[in-house]
Amino acid sequence: MAGSPRLAARATLPHRSPAVAALCAVALGAGLLVAASPQAAADTVRIHDIQGTTRISPLVGQRVEAVPGIVTGVRTYGSRGFWFQDTRPDADPATSEGIFVFTSSAPTVKAGDAVEVTGTVTEYVPGGTSSGNQSLTQLTQPSVTVVSSGNPLPPAQVIDARAVPSRYTPAGDPAAQGSVNSLPLKPRSYALDFYESLEGMNVRIGTSRVVGATDPYAELWVTVKPGERPSARGGTVYGSYTAQNTGRLQIQQLAPLAESPFPQADVGDRLTGRTEGPLDYNQYGGYTLAARELGEVRSRGLKREKTKAQAKNELAVATYNVENLDPGDPQEKFDALARAVVTNLASPDVLALEEIQDDNGPTDDGTVSADETLRRFTEAITAAGGPRYDWRGIDPVDKADGGEPGGNIRQAFLFNPARVSFTDRPGGDATTATGVVRERGGAALTHSPGRVDPADPAWQNSRKPLAGEFTFRGERVFLIANHFASKGGDEPLAGHRQPPTRSSETQRHAQAASVNTFVKKLLSADRKAKVLVLGDINDFEFSATTQTLTAGKALKPAALSLPPAERYSYVFQGNSQILDQILVTPAVKHFHYDSVHINAEFADQNSDHDPQVLRFRP
Repeated sequence: MAGSPRLAARATLPHRSPAVAALCAVALGAGLLVAASPQAAADTVRIHDIQGTTRISPLVGQRVEAVPGIVTGVRTYGSRGFWFQDTRPDADPATSEGIFVFTSSAPTVKAGDAVEVTGTVTEYVPGGTSSGNQSLTQLTQPSVTVVSSGNPLPPAQVIDARAVPSRYTPAGDPAAQGSVNSLPLKPRSYALDFYESLEGMNVRIGTSRVVGATDPYAELWVTVKPGERPSARGGTVYGSYTAQNTGRLQIQQLAPLAESPFPQADVGDRLTGRTEGPLDYNQYGGYTLAARELGEVRSRGLKREKTKAQAKNELAVATYNVENLDPGDPQEKFDALARAVVTNLASPDVLALEEIQDDNGPTDDGTVSADETLRRFTEAITAAGGPRYDWRGIDPVDKADGGEPGGNIRQAFLFNPARVSFTDRPGGDATTATGVVRERGGAALTHSPGRVDPADPAWQNSRKPLAGEFTFRGERVFLIANHFASKGGDEPLAGHRQPPTRSSETQRHAQAASVNTFVKKLLSADRKAKVLVLGDINDFEFSATTQTLTAGKALKPAALSLPPAERYSYVFQGNSQILDQILVTPAVKHFHYDSVHINAEFADQNSDHDPQVLRFRP
């Protein structure tokens, strides 16, 4: 873990670099960079004077002299520097008493040192101003004098369920393009204001439930509100855009990983005892407790789920994002995914796969075939005791479908020919759209497998839907496998613009409209057509994307058949949420739906998505 690529990236990014620190601060509301003024503050200032009562320092750009405080935490890797805190707080709960000092090189101070710091007040935006993140008030180009050592640290501010407000954030100022930067902080009213009022201060949490498993970058998420929308398995469910989970907090540690390995935790585990340190804000999750003292993880023994096997007269259909699978992956990944198909998914009759890469993965040499990828995967399934699946798919045009450069990811169908047959209708390729015709009193595809409207601009540089026609016990079933555009580029939940801008939705809405139109063509040909739209939709069951998919009652999200506490397939920043979906036409009745939780809640993952299974009797 000490060689984590993400930590290495953080160390090499211009993260609070001296050049950035000396040049820029964030202007109120606008998110623009302005030159720092060399003007010195006329009077001696304290940390709460620097932090002020909004998110932007009233002294931004000024040089401040001999600011006193006690060092509460030191970071010697990545963004190097230290936090210090005033021991003489003011009476205003909106003003933080702590601040970060960016030193560039490893600091020479230690926790408990009483210091006086001279430096320039700047506002740094982690990830850059285009990220939508809030800014971090800090001192740069510092001159540090150690007055004494071994002093007691300022008492830690407790963050718990009683302290954190239930309302998440005020609405942004329309005059400032929706930014909350200029608004007075109300820490007793809003969670984001509460956390901002503690920026840089020494804080602590008690025993808390893990709601986001340890990731490869040595961080996890907890909730300090155990009763806030709990999932059935210990997480916190993301229920809507207007009901944020305010108790979530990211946990990192200050000690280098080489000195103190970060604990492994799954969702539902407990981080017990005392976790204490400065409250940071970073581009990878917003407010973060940078633990000087880290509690102990106690496992709750979370188990991977197993779905029920289909009955003889039930068709079982699943979707699974296998996270950039290609022949360059170790055999262990193929074997682990295969065991999941057999053991946890009970060998479904049809499996729609997302993120199947070409036969040499990210090597960018014009290869587009994925036959070797699918051969290795299906052989691993057979070796794990599963059926001998056949497969169908369409190779994309090189570099036309997005994803990892050179990987040419696409969707593919696996099917068990002993249980279900695939109706091959030739002529489908990367650029030819499949159509709908009437045949023997029902709907049929002109090309199977075929792509849905690949020339539509909605699918530019994105994965095109794959349609296939299947027959089960004499009944025709249509599947449309999808992998909609990702959420990359959306502003963060804890960003300065509230509500955040979700720019990625535009393409997903267009993609949903394209698929909805195609489903309606099938229903126009046969109103009783059994159609399943499935895959990584990259959006929630309550989203406008899903509403567009279901427009005209063409489809129904099967996830709505689950209790709210079980509606999730992915965990992001401590929120258990739906990204993977199966939607069905009205003729698909009396189905059983299962989100099979085998990855997203675990530190040890074979994919970051949980597969979905639907069983019904055609």
